[in-house]
Amino acid sequence: MASLITCPHCGVRPKEEFTIRGDASPVRPAPEAKFAAWDAYVHLRDNVRGRMAEHWQHSGGCRRWLVVERDTFTHAVHSVVDAAEFARARAAKPGRAKTSKAAPAKPAKAASKGRGKA
Repeated sequence: MASLITCPHCGVRPKEEFTIRGDASPVRPAPEAKFAAWDAYVHLRDNVRGRMAEHWQHSGGCRRWLVVERDTFTHAVHSVVDAAEFARARAAKPGRAKTSKAAPAKPAKAASKGRGKA
């Protein structure tokens, strides 16, 4: 079965109509911010295993930018919102804006199927 994303403008569409840009959670520092803040914004990203908000463009449809909350492990899509609405909601809550994501995921357990103890 193909993965589906529900575009708020076009309805349910196959994921092949979309192009991913990446993590939607970093907040751009103020222009006068220190070098360390800009360095972190440009270069540092978490490799989340679990739910993550990502920017996607509906390149095969309405061409709008969307924020898709998706599980990076199961690829299940949990929510989709227009990126403009996401930005307005984040701007309305300036105290809650974060430059880092949620707490890191717990390390995965090593698979031990088919291996005997040495």
